[in-house]
Amino acid sequence: MKKALLLSVVASTMIMAGGDIAPVEPVVEAPVVETSGWDFSGQAVVYYQTRDNATNDIFDQETAKADAGIQLRAVNKDVFAGIGAGVEVSGLSTLNLENGVVSDGMQGVGDGDVDDLTDGGWISQAYLTYGVNNTSFKAGRQELPKSLSPFAFSEGWNVFKNTFDALLIVNTDIQDTTLVYAWVYGGNVNGLGTAANMSDFNKLNDHDGVHMLTAQNKSFEGLTLTGSWYYGNDMGITDDVNILWGDAKFAVSGLNVALQGGSVMSDAYLNDTVAFGAKIGGSIDSINLSLAYSNVDDGDAGVFNVGGVKTPLYTQMILNQGAIASDNDTIVARASTKALGGTLALAYDYTTDNSSLDNDYQELDLTYKTKVFNDSTTVFAGYVYTDTDNADSQNMIRVWGRYNF
Repeated sequence: MKKALLLSVVASTMIMAGGDIAPVEPVVEAPVVETSGWDFSGQAVVYYQTRDNATNDIFDQETAKADAGIQLRAVNKDVFAGIGAGVEVSGLSTLNLENGVVSDGMQGVGDGDVDDLTDGGWISQAYLTYGVNNTSFKAGRQELPKSLSPFAFSEGWNVFKNTFDALLIVNTDIQDTTLVYAWVYGGNVNGLGTAANMSDFNKLNDHDGVHMLTAQNKSFEGLTLTGSWYYGNDMGITDDVNILWGDAKFAVSGLNVALQGGSVMSDAYLNDTVAFGAKIGGSIDSINLSLAYSNVDDGDAGVFNVGGVKTPLYTQMILNQGAIASDNDTIVARASTKALGGTLALAYDYTTDNSSLDNDYQELDLTYKTKVFNDSTTVFAGYVYTDTDNADSQNMIRVWGRYNF
């Protein structure tokens, strides 16, 4: 495929599998002027998950979910006069497995009737682009990466990512600095099961939307500083909501170090939320190791993603978002290595619940990921063990395959 005419947004975050921090890249690439026709691509996905509980075993139909999906996209960097366009359609089907093998789909799609949420499609992206000098514009339905937008980002853990109706402006006029403005009007929500209808796009803050400014600076070698500010007019029912979030990544003595922190604030809250985290990672022989810590106080809002269920915290794992989002201290240790033709990773979380519930949480993730068929297909298998003080422990198995074309 030909190079992009416009600035393209890329994630500048850590490689979570294995725990070491990836070399930081700029949020955007410099524009390349080049004519292009339509580029077509897509993916086909099969996805299965099962989990036990107090009354069901791990492979029982009542606690299993599955989906098959297909996603088709077309992008043209220069339809006319430098204006580009992109469109993506997504479709899901349980393949009738809910009548004998599983009880639900991983994601829902339909007209709002629960009985009709197992099969259907939606327009997941539809946008226009334009670039002039060192500034790019992207308007319409699109993905937003966590590194750019830590409280409104597209989550990749499920069959397909959630997307946002937004205006995105990126500027690189200042040396070693990227400035990003986004007006996020609405989107769908990436949740678990057919109760989360991916075809249901709603306004984020009535007609006001949410404004975001992000600045990233790489003036000093090996150091990347990123800061974001969100503003939601009257988003707290009667008062404005402001979110400040910062991230710093640097290398020291052969180790990769990262710091994050910020606050969710509004006069509508009894208590604002303050959160911070740290992570350090490195390698010993062929093993990647890291240790992460996060603290979130008892503020009303907690730490969240308006487009899904995950958090931007370094301690985010496969299932622990409910335990780490508010009023806790969390430590996560990770290790990974190349094995069996892919990457084998192990992660362990211990979360201390600081609320009156005193419901401490533990999670163990064992995952394997590899590429097959000339790297066209990614295969994932994961086992997750969770345990809380006030409930029985649980086991989960998740497997999926993605064929890219």
